[in-house]
Amino acid sequence: MNYLTTQAAPDGFMYFIMFWVFVLIAFMSIGGYFMFRKFIKVLPKEDGKSKLDWQNHYVEASRHLWTDESKQFLEMLVEPVPSPFRDIARHTIAAKIGEVALADNASAVTRDHCIRGYILATPRRDYKSLTSYLDKKQIDYAPYKHLLQ
Repeated sequence: MNYLTTQAAPDGFMYFIMFWVFVLIAFMSIGGYFMFRKFIKVLPKEDGKSKLDWQNHYVEASRHLWTDESKQFLEMLVEPVPSPFRDIARHTIAAKIGEVALADNASAVTRDHCIRGYILATPRRDYKSLTSYLDKKQIDYAPYKHLLQ
């Protein structure tokens, strides 16, 4: 008598194993996608600096311009971002706000800089949720509608 024919695994166990194979492949694919996006941000551009290098530069260069009020406003702007991604979003938005403030030769980061930087740092695909959040918080973004085009 053949050992393999008498010791077959139950069908339920086989489905259980196949389910977890697909789940693990899906999770590894999702993780790989985000790792690849991070890798692309680290690659140097034509000027020799990566996107992350420029973000760090603008955050450090504008650190002295931030007031308590502008920091609180930034925290309010990043509220709708899911908590696992909030630190990254805060850094990206703060870098863009710092870039806007430095371009204006401002002595402090104002609410105007925060709104402009928030709009410029937000990807185009998220403009609908951005505008609905600003409407919900009753923040007037009418002077910046040209940035949403």
